[in-house]
This record gives sequence, C-alpha cells and structure tokens, in this order.
Amino acid sequence: MIAHRTASRETWLAERLELLDAEKELSRLSDQVARQRRALPWLRVDKPYVFDTQDGPRTLAELFDGRSQLLVQHFMLGPGWPQGCPSCSFMADHSDGMNPHLANRDVTLLAVSRAPLVEIQRFRERMGWQFPWVSAHANDFNYDFRVSFTPEDKAGGQPVYNFDTQSFQGEEAPGVSVFYKDDAGDVFRTYSTYGRGVEVMMGTYALLDLVPKGRDEREVPYKMEWVRHHDRYPPRPGPAISVTACCAARG
Repeated sequence: MIAHRTASRETWLAERLELLDAEKELSRLSDQVARQRRALPWLRVDKPYVFDTQDGPRTLAELFDGRSQLLVQHFMLGPGWPQGCPSCSFMADHSDGMNPHLANRDVTLLAVSRAPLVEIQRFRERMGWQFPWVSAHANDFNYDFRVSFTPEDKAGGQPVYNFDTQSFQGEEAPGVSVFYKDDAGDVFRTYSTYGRGVEVMMGTYALLDLVPKGRDEREVPYKMEWVRHHDRYPPRPGPAISVTACCAARG
C-alpha cells in the first residue's frame, strides 16, 4: 500500500492546475522536438538489402507495401534463440492495435530480426502476432544499423550503439528506424532511435506513468526486469523476478 498525503478539493484543484501548466509545456516541447525530428536531412539507402519474408525474398523498397513511409522495429531475436527478447516482445505487443491506424496515415509497420525466417515464424505464432516480421539473416541490415554486433565488435569492448561508443554486452540490441520512399522508388533513412528512445512503441508505459505507483521499477541498471512475454505472466501478477539483462530471460 502507498502512504500519500490527502488534501481538500480546493487544494487538489489548485495543484492539478499547476501540474496542467507543466503538462502543456511538455506537450509544446514534444511538438517542437517532433518538428526538429522531421527537419532532419535524409540519408539515401543505396545498399541492396534483400529480406526473407512470408511472401519470398523482398527488397527494402518492397517492404513499404505500397506506402511511402516505413517504420521498422529492430527486434532482438538472434539465430538459434529459443524466443525473442522479452522487452522487444513488450514493444511488439502494441503493434497489431496500431497497424490499421498507421496504415491509414501512409505508414507500414513491421519488425526485422537476424534470426532465420522459420525461427521468427515459430515465435510469432506462439505470441499470436499478425504484424509483418521479416528476416535479415542473409544481409548486413542489422549490422549496418548497429543493432547486431560481430564477435570483433564485442572483442573491442566498445561497440557503437545509439550513435555513440558504449559498452553493450549482448549480440543484439533494440531500436526503431524510419524510412521514406519517393515516387522514383528511392529509399531514404529519415530517423533511428535506440536505448530509451524505443519507449515510443511502449504505450503501456504511458499509462503506467498516470497511476499512483508509476512504473514501479526497482533502482537497478536493467529496469525492465519485470517484463515477461505476455504468455508467461502468472495468473495473478506478483513481484517481478530479477534478471540481469534483457536477453537473460530469452531461454
């Protein structure tokens, strides 16, 4: 239980109005950052990436599925993994509900992983997801977008992640990338985000930020230790079981 101060209706309203001013300022700042994001220069994608999909090999341009904008979740599922990263799965749990609305705004949303397609399909079926999910097993897409790391990357101790040189223990990392295709069929990278930037896909977090206990996460380096695959939570959720890293729970 939470012990928290109470107040009269008048005091509550006064403090709520003060908070409303802060929330409006945050909304204005968010709009400003969004405009700055859209103003970024684009980077032409010249490399001929070909992905394995349910419908056969497809180029990056063909993944747009008739739309001009493409959102890619870099989903942490490496070759041979028995299941996907719990945190990436938490992100992906939001995708099917968003997809009809994104499609109506000229956006295709899909996931890309380095695991072979047969392994992706097995896990996708278990989770009951419908969104498109393709394999980059036969190309350099994940390495080029700095969400997969070679043994040489890891041996150096400081692989580049989130546009900086930093320590990353695993062989896979999360991210979100955005692409645009023009009328000539040319593809451009317009944006990528990593680290906490991927919370953009986690609508559950936005709702948890509204409730009295908030995200209720322990002060540990990996705060998403509580997240489980949606079919692995106990019938009545209880205290989180600690894990040391996102993919420590993948088995």
